Amino acid sequence: MTPFEDANVAAAYDALPEETRVGAFALRTLIFETAASLPRAQPLQEALRWGQPAYLAPKGSTIRLGGHKTARFALYVHCQSRLIGDFISAFPGEDQIEGNRAVLFDTPDQIDPTRHGWLIARALTYHVSARA
Repeated sequence: MTPFEDANVAAAYDALPEETRVGAFALRTLIFETAASLPRAQPLQEALRWGQPAYLAPKGSTIRLGGHKTARFALYVHCQSRLIGDFISAFPGEDQIEGNRAVLFDTPDQIDPTRHGWLIARALTYHVSARA
């Protein structure tokens, strides 16, 4: 597992209920693995946004992880982006989605490295020009 550079982020994970923490850690690992394969997503920054662990790339859109009122944990993206719409188009009916802002999970085994890695990669490179 990637060590925490920010004690506040580590504390935010520690404060999560266990079922939420396990799932959020699994998504965190997928985020770091995905970012490692994307030079344009470097350097990846891990910080707190709205009290939740957040992942930011230089030309990306913020990804947040945390609990959810109707699911154990969620991967959140910026609600005014086209990320969730593109994700639904690419993988229709595959996931529980909340509007245009989150993919919801009840167990870590619902995380698919290919499908959710696709969404993470697009979020981390959201503002990278196709010509760049």
